[in-house]
Amino acid sequence: MLCRLGGVWLRSLPALQPRTWGLPLAPAPAGRAERPALPLWAVASVCALTPAGTGSWYDALAASAPVRAAEEVLLGAHAATGLPWWGTILFTTVALRGAVTLPLAAYQHYILAKVENLQPEIKNIARHLNQEVAFHANQLGWSKKVARLTYLRNMQKLVSELYVRDNCHPFKATVLVWIQLPMWIFMSVALRNFSMGATHSEADFSVQEQLATGGVLWFPDLTALDSTWILPVSIGVINLLIVEIFALQKLGMSRFQKYVTYFVRAVSVLMIPIAATVPSSIALYWLCSCYMGLLQNLLLRSPGFRQFCRIPLTKSDSDTPYKDLYAAFCAKFISRK
Repeated sequence: MLCRLGGVWLRSLPALQPRTWGLPLAPAPAGRAERPALPLWAVASVCALTPAGTGSWYDALAASAPVRAAEEVLLGAHAATGLPWWGTILFTTVALRGAVTLPLAAYQHYILAKVENLQPEIKNIARHLNQEVAFHANQLGWSKKVARLTYLRNMQKLVSELYVRDNCHPFKATVLVWIQLPMWIFMSVALRNFSMGATHSEADFSVQEQLATGGVLWFPDLTALDSTWILPVSIGVINLLIVEIFALQKLGMSRFQKYVTYFVRAVSVLMIPIAATVPSSIALYWLCSCYMGLLQNLLLRSPGFRQFCRIPLTKSDSDTPYKDLYAAFCAKFISRK
């Protein structure tokens, strides 16, 4: 999930400045006790984050309609495919990412590409508008503060007109986060309900027992922690890899973008101990989600796929995005002395 959020923040939205001539330049006015699958220290840490008790916010979330719907999706996928629970979690993650997240991500890139293509026009208009404001300021004796406020106020109006004209308001690019983040939370809570034997669906209460034997490889019990820390560390590594992919794309990042990059890196590392305190079913879901996010980000760099999704060509697009990414990675991490 972190990878998705990091992607939105790190993808630089060009500084938008509008267009149009002849705008009037008026000066601006100034419990359930079941078999304990988790050790006591883990139970304590989870309880600290999710307070128990009737009427608590977590109880309301765990029993909410979206979480019940997530439980039904998991149960339906398990019944329809006949896969073991580790396969069901993997299949459901891939299906949701392909049917929901990927189209929204393509739409996000579509909006951002249109915004980027506006920049030459916007810069040209901004330059002329600045000249007009300076001319009127000299004629009417405006102070620097009044001239600046007049410029900013007119630019704000022009930006809105540009967004309406091309139907590409940058806020539309955040739809992915508003859909994907809740989905990630609801699926995580649904898996926690299953793992703790606290399901709120009208389902067979043997799900917890099925999860206890539904794992694979080094995590055969999906209700227990991953004592090897392989799943948590893998989650952190993939999240960091996605952050670095975005960072390598951006040359000359602003100070704010650098701070956001450092913050997301720190959260990626923090996710490792957090993932170590949740049942393996949740950690597996997070790992599958991160891995699909990585593949999704790489796919959306493909010129062929972007053309298939009708994402407009931009000046920053490359015919060899993967070679460029590899070269940037080598230059930063391998060739650097």
